[in-house]
Amino acid sequence: MYAVGAVVAVALIVLTAACASAAAGDGRRVEEGGGDAARGEVTYDGRALVVDGTRRMLFSGEMHYTRSTPEMWPKLIASARKGGLDVIQTYVFWNVHEPVQGQYNFEGRYDLVKFIREIQAQGLYVSLRIGPFIEAEWKYGGFPFWLHDVPNITFRTDNEPFKQHMQRFVTQIVNMMKKEGLYYPQGGPIIISQIENEYQMVEPAFGSGGPRYVRWAAEMAVGLQTGVPWMMCKQNDAPDPIINTCNGLICGETFVGPNSPSKPALWTENWTTRYPIYGNDTKLRSTEDIAFAVALFIARKKGSFVSYYMYHGGTNFGRFASSYVTTSYYDGAPLDEYGLIWRPTWGHLKELHAAVNLSSEPLLFGTYSSFSLGQEQEAHIFETELKCVAFLVNFDKHQSPTVVFRNMSFQLAPKSISILSECRTVVFETAKVTAQYGSRTAKAVESTNDIHRWKAFKEPIPEDISKAAYTGNQLFEHLSMTKDETDYLWYIVSYEYRPSDDGQLVLLNVESRAHVLHAFVNTEYVGSVHGSHDGPGNIILNTNISLKEGQNTISLLSVMVGSPDSGAHMERRSFGIRKVSIQQGQQPLYLLNNELWGYQVGLYGEGKRIYTQEEASSVEWTEINNLTYHPLTWYKTTFAAPVGNDVVALNLTSMGKGEVWVNGESIGRYWVSFKAPSGQPSQSLYHIPQHFLKPIDNLLVLVEEIGGNPLEITLNTVSITTVCGNVNELSSPALHTQGKGPEVHLRCQRGKHISAIEFASYGNPAGDCTTFSTGSCHATLSESVVKQACIGKRGCSIPVSPARFGGDPCPGIQKSLLVVANCR
Repeated sequence: MYAVGAVVAVALIVLTAACASAAAGDGRRVEEGGGDAARGEVTYDGRALVVDGTRRMLFSGEMHYTRSTPEMWPKLIASARKGGLDVIQTYVFWNVHEPVQGQYNFEGRYDLVKFIREIQAQGLYVSLRIGPFIEAEWKYGGFPFWLHDVPNITFRTDNEPFKQHMQRFVTQIVNMMKKEGLYYPQGGPIIISQIENEYQMVEPAFGSGGPRYVRWAAEMAVGLQTGVPWMMCKQNDAPDPIINTCNGLICGETFVGPNSPSKPALWTENWTTRYPIYGNDTKLRSTEDIAFAVALFIARKKGSFVSYYMYHGGTNFGRFASSYVTTSYYDGAPLDEYGLIWRPTWGHLKELHAAVNLSSEPLLFGTYSSFSLGQEQEAHIFETELKCVAFLVNFDKHQSPTVVFRNMSFQLAPKSISILSECRTVVFETAKVTAQYGSRTAKAVESTNDIHRWKAFKEPIPEDISKAAYTGNQLFEHLSMTKDETDYLWYIVSYEYRPSDDGQLVLLNVESRAHVLHAFVNTEYVGSVHGSHDGPGNIILNTNISLKEGQNTISLLSVMVGSPDSGAHMERRSFGIRKVSIQQGQQPLYLLNNELWGYQVGLYGEGKRIYTQEEASSVEWTEINNLTYHPLTWYKTTFAAPVGNDVVALNLTSMGKGEVWVNGESIGRYWVSFKAPSGQPSQSLYHIPQHFLKPIDNLLVLVEEIGGNPLEITLNTVSITTVCGNVNELSSPALHTQGKGPEVHLRCQRGKHISAIEFASYGNPAGDCTTFSTGSCHATLSESVVKQACIGKRGCSIPVSPARFGGDPCPGIQKSLLVVANCR
């Protein structure tokens, strides 16, 4: 190991020396100004990435090809471009591309090349995060599970078996990109790549092997000669020429900065919300807070690259979500789970991007200075001989101070940043949202309450150890048995019961490190227990059971709700049942750990693939009745697709926990019985992409672990049904209006138009887009003016000015226009 480390160190010394003058194929940096780079090159200097010899201010959005469908990609990318993005960023998912060692899959949702080509076709760049460890709330952190079984392997350290497989896969991806001509010097859109991912978080756990691994990964990546720079996020010791970048909520405050003055400040993950987990309520990040964080990073850190994680989260189809993570992923991102525009976040950030780009010249080339404007206020200035931009920052969350900057007074909203073009004119305020708001509605369009259209199949409870696929006199680890190809592992044991004369209770005790446990005695259900994302690793089932004299079968179903996605030594993590005992009255505890155990991997219905049209008939389905709703039951029915192009989702509020398939495609795990503190399910709507559907006879199959009532499932359409604008007459006009005054802009989603005006008031209306009423000042023409401008149109704009509403209804009062409209 010492010799390998020494070779790496020497190679990096040579490599670093070469960086200052070698070809851009090594991802080199350039001197300040960047003017010496040739066309078709991507380099960097201390201020920015340099593309074709020009420093670039870049806004990026993360979206994952695996979490949507190829049919959705063009619209998602187009919406991102319209939102002011320059770059689409994505991880590369090793476990979908190489599910079996040496066998690759780049088809359908996993067609990485097709995804990148679509980005290129729409004129955007690509940031390719190869990893190949990605975390990403994705099962096993993106690693294929077969990696776990490689002899003598230790993940993510100076370990030869791991490095061999990592290098092989990274090389496979890089060579594929080269073959397809997708790197920027080849005429493609990829301008930067990432190796590893947030490694600094676990690096101390590997001792001296950690830093050696970092140096090896850097040398390996750079040696692949992609022609574009490489980066490592959250890696302050990233060796030259690798750029260290920031991930987090507030990188303008937490980022220690580039580890070299010749590297730019890049923010690879600006978390747009918190990813949801089962058992928790959704926590959305405010539009204003996201914008404040972006502006502060640009102002304080001279940031020139900001990527939103996620810009579109999408859906964790199948079993790809990691432990306890919901099927819906980052629904509150600028583009929601379904690809609908999440307003006002999308629009407010679009305005921010426009305001920053308006002053990109001084930001990228100007002299930087900063000074205090007050106890919690500061100014940041970027200035060239001809151009100037200023960021006036107010950290006070409650007060609106007036500050003096260059002999002009500016009132700053609480916790806000005002961007001043030419250091004089406010063009954007992070805390003042003038972008359109929107309300999303799920409408039930088809019920499934016809009991005659449903069929049921009761999952057989295994009880014959002699028929088990595996046996052993010990409790086997869950993932080692299932290879993470199913959530389910049966543990089956026999127990001989001799009743005592006093009729004392028999207590079954099971300790497990899985996420859920269901227990059956002689095939009869006796109880369940589950854990939680932030709870203890152990779950314990203690329940009284009834036994018959003689031999009894105890069948325990161990269930994982996703595999781990992070942490050091993932290959050592242990799950599944750890201890099983019987307590018979006052008799000594009887431990069953070393009895003969039988094992069945997966459910019988899974193995038979009864969720597919081709295999559904391989079992005998029966009519259902209200008594059928017991644990471990499969249900199936058919339905017709809703007419139109609206998003389609299943409302599964009436169910418990399981997985759901439509026409053989898994739309993910559901767990609506695990309520959040609010008393509501963490997720009740489950997305069915349009491409999964056919006009009629769509096969819907669910496996229900707990109970649930399938007759109350509904098929819903999801759309933006209400749009709203609330703009003050003193607001900075949107930059795309080209110098006009402030306006209310309303726009329905594609295929809909403004059908009604729910509320309109020019004056001092009270409330906001959800609760509203006229104030003491109200122009009587408000509703008629807005109706004339908007009804029947997909979009409309109404100036916030007295002339539009027949004159000033109340001179001397600051006025605004609030409009709430319906889209149909």
